[in-house]
Amino acid sequence: MKLGVIGTGNMARSILTGVLENKILQKEEIIASDSFAPNRKIAKDKFDIEVTGDNKLVAGQADVILLSIKPQHAADVIAEVKDLIKPETLIISIAAGKSLAWLSEQFGKDVKIVRCMPNIAAMVGQAMTGYCPNRLVTDEEIDFVERFLSSFGRCEMVQEVWMDTVTAVSGSSPVCVFMMIEAMADAAVAGGMPRAYSYEFAAQAVYGSAKMILETGMHPSELKDMVCSPGGTAIEVVRVLEERGFRSALFDSIEQCKNKSARM
Repeated sequence: MKLGVIGTGNMARSILTGVLENKILQKEEIIASDSFAPNRKIAKDKFDIEVTGDNKLVAGQADVILLSIKPQHAADVIAEVKDLIKPETLIISIAAGKSLAWLSEQFGKDVKIVRCMPNIAAMVGQAMTGYCPNRLVTDEEIDFVERFLSSFGRCEMVQEVWMDTVTAVSGSSPVCVFMMIEAMADAAVAGGMPRAYSYEFAAQAVYGSAKMILETGMHPSELKDMVCSPGGTAIEVVRVLEERGFRSALFDSIEQCKNKSARM
């Protein structure tokens, strides 16, 4: 099998790290293209794969194509390669907001397409990826997609009507967590803790809290109540966050992100 990667930015490189480390494919089975020469050099140096500035060369060789491109460039890139796509070629797209119908229309013919939304945690093998295939993708190909996506984190097949929500609740939401950790660390520094320690303590607290939800299956509110002892310190955290509209701000930010994805 030959994997063609069109676009070798941070997300593509994170994905390739998981794919190669987990031996889903070998480096000899991968060819990648990028119009930006520095990205090509990084990919070549990091993975020792074949790289090119020619998207058509990739499209002509690949059995599976990972479209790792910005949504605003998707139409131009597809127009460039569509005539080289064979009926058996499998397209995996991570372009935010671009539906299966839109992608199919750009190709102008029946094409096997899987729409995906991973997140930046692919960089450390902990992505959460939602994906949905079109009707042409076979069960065998879905099995491959599951192994491919699982190589850099968790994945779940979802209904396409959820994909804009997936973009918001997992694709873009790490920015909420990063901002929260930064604010927590700043407060720790204000309390006298050295900055290097403040980031470690804040990040590990968030990591451990998320792991508790995933591994225990307990409801977040139940875990919150376990931390908040009567008259203690944690309930003061809850009081201030509720007073400042913490939940509402997060709710609105995820909703607006979903709406933006739907408009793309």
